[in-house]
Amino acid sequence: MNSESAQTPTGGIDQHLFVKRQRIYPREVHGLFAWLRTAAVLVLLGAFYGIPWIRWDNHQAILFDLPARKFHLFALTIWPQDFIYLAALLIIAALSLFFFTALAGRLWCGYACPQTVWTEVFIWIERRIEGGRNRQIKLDKMPWQARKIGLKSLKHAVWILFSLWTGLTFVGYFTPILELAPKLVSLSAGPWETFWVFFYGFATYGNAGWMREQVCIYMCPYARFQSAMFDRNTLIISYDEARGEPRGARSHNSDRSSGDIGDCVDCTLCVQACPTGIDIRDGLQYQCIGCAACIDACNGVMQKIGYPEGLVRYTTENALIGEKTRVLRPRVVLYAGLLAVFSAAVIWGIATRDPISLDVIRDRNALYRETADGLIENVYTLKILNKGGGYNRFSVSLRGLDGASIFSDDRDITVTPGEVRNVVVRVRVDPVHLAQRSSELTFVVESLDRQLNASEAARFLGPATP
Repeated sequence: MNSESAQTPTGGIDQHLFVKRQRIYPREVHGLFAWLRTAAVLVLLGAFYGIPWIRWDNHQAILFDLPARKFHLFALTIWPQDFIYLAALLIIAALSLFFFTALAGRLWCGYACPQTVWTEVFIWIERRIEGGRNRQIKLDKMPWQARKIGLKSLKHAVWILFSLWTGLTFVGYFTPILELAPKLVSLSAGPWETFWVFFYGFATYGNAGWMREQVCIYMCPYARFQSAMFDRNTLIISYDEARGEPRGARSHNSDRSSGDIGDCVDCTLCVQACPTGIDIRDGLQYQCIGCAACIDACNGVMQKIGYPEGLVRYTTENALIGEKTRVLRPRVVLYAGLLAVFSAAVIWGIATRDPISLDVIRDRNALYRETADGLIENVYTLKILNKGGGYNRFSVSLRGLDGASIFSDDRDITVTPGEVRNVVVRVRVDPVHLAQRSSELTFVVESLDRQLNASEAARFLGPATP
């Protein structure tokens, strides 16, 4: 927790629990890593904003249809019975984070984290309207007048429109966006849809427009436990102190080979480019999100003065002290192995899952009833789920209980793709075949159109045997 102390007029110490935030104005830099960040932003946001508008097999390409209890992922439809795959996918995501962090540091934070991606867009908008770092600082110091009010108002108006578009797109993953967008425009959307559009729009505006680095430094838990996944062989962004010190300004004809001065000219451009406001020359810090802006800034300076690049670079702690870097080490091998096992299991499970599913619910209103013919009857509801891509006609049969007969009012059991068909059936058995009060039987549904079947066990209840 940050604190700030000040001497009071009476000689005591006035201590504050929090330091007031000092706004950071990141300098725009150019280079390889800036290009990679821009490419990541375009790809990720392009996918986020574009996929909801893509149609796939008569439905939205990705749609989490909560009322219908099914998730569409392109050609794959996940039902409540398949939610184990979603749990496995979350495990894979966690293992991927551990693996890439142990291998190459905070790649996720620097290039793919939503906070980073949306903040990049908001900063880009800010620069296009208010200008670069120096012009923004100058504008903020100006008194409020027409020009400043106009620029600030325009910036926030664009931010708000972009945020609302983000909220609309996010909700569009749960409500078909082709239906949601016209409803919002005509002000006929439901209260919950409207609430979540504005909620996520407000969250985007607040996080990317106002809070920015504070989310990474104070709110994100990843910054706190990343050290548990780092070791001396992890690829991190570091300043080469042995090469850069002692730092300081110098003339163009300075002799760098004399050893009296290091390669760092103390221009502080690496600090000005940092979106979290840290000085990478102070060593690895939890506030560093691994965006590599400091590398591009420093390399640009080295090019101008004719020094080799890489004073600030991706490297490891072992490499900085001249020791060998080990890429394959126990934790990396463990993460990679677990990641491969879970990924293979999910792929195999999805590829071999049954295209139809059967659930049997026994009527609990009566244990059993005796017909006029002296037969014992139980009533069941069969829930047949067609997870395949075509229409299927089914027949129902029994196994495991001698003398049992099955009756149903549903003559034609046709189940459309994605439909759950409820079929009520009655099973009757002569009491002479019941050796005990509860007997096991198995329902079998078979497709008349394809080589598909599913089975589910149930219990048949009858009177006590004499």
